[in-house]
Amino acid sequence: MYWINGKQSDTLAAGDRGIQFGDGCFTTARAVDGRVELLPWHLERLQQGAQRLLLPPLDWATLEQEMRQAAESIRFGVVKTIVTRGSGGRGYSPAGCEQPTRIVSCGAYPQHYLSWREQGVSLALSPVPLARNPLLAGIKHLNRLEQVLIRAHLEQTDADEALVLDTAGLLVECCAANLFWRKGKAVYTPDLSQSGVAGLMRRRVIELLTDSEYTLHYVAEPPETLATAEEVLISNALMPLLPVNAAHLWRYDSRRLYEFLRHQI
Repeated sequence: MYWINGKQSDTLAAGDRGIQFGDGCFTTARAVDGRVELLPWHLERLQQGAQRLLLPPLDWATLEQEMRQAAESIRFGVVKTIVTRGSGGRGYSPAGCEQPTRIVSCGAYPQHYLSWREQGVSLALSPVPLARNPLLAGIKHLNRLEQVLIRAHLEQTDADEALVLDTAGLLVECCAANLFWRKGKAVYTPDLSQSGVAGLMRRRVIELLTDSEYTLHYVAEPPETLATAEEVLISNALMPLLPVNAAHLWRYDSRRLYEFLRHQI
């Protein structure tokens, strides 16, 4: 079910810049028992994306209410929210775009995440790199062609998710998840200042590690660093956290960090 600018509809103007140029941002949230989990963080993510993309002013209180209403009838599912620059402008110019478009939808929860939590997942090294661009790094903008290609290549393998590098050959993330690995009590996650998406569950994991026995490090490392990892995890707002059995050439048996985090997320 879709709501566009507060009205139930699945029809968007052909001139909307979300279609024309991928000019906007989005967030995908887990809905449980009629409420959107981490709703303030999801709204903050959208606000940061809108600010970075220089979108026109938006009524955030109205959007929050629309997200809450979308989740009201959901026992266990997904609420996705998209904000575009709206229609207008000539060519690439955003001049004249004064009314952003709000799109809220709800859907079923990906059931395979439930089995993956217990069984663990495997990661295949993707041949598709992410471009480095600090102006767009971190935010969840609508330009997702890289992820579409990553997913298309992933579906030609037996793996569950992709291990994704940037154009410098450094670890960034997965197709639709963030990446962590552990060596002893040191936990590592890729630096996302050049590419990738700063996920909300990544933020939650970082928060949980702050006052723990583990030390967190933001790094720019090639995939070979995973050869000496004792444990690898991936996360996103829906999963929300999964243990990794194998990543490319390397296998992992430990779930020490996973067990520490899973009951707090």
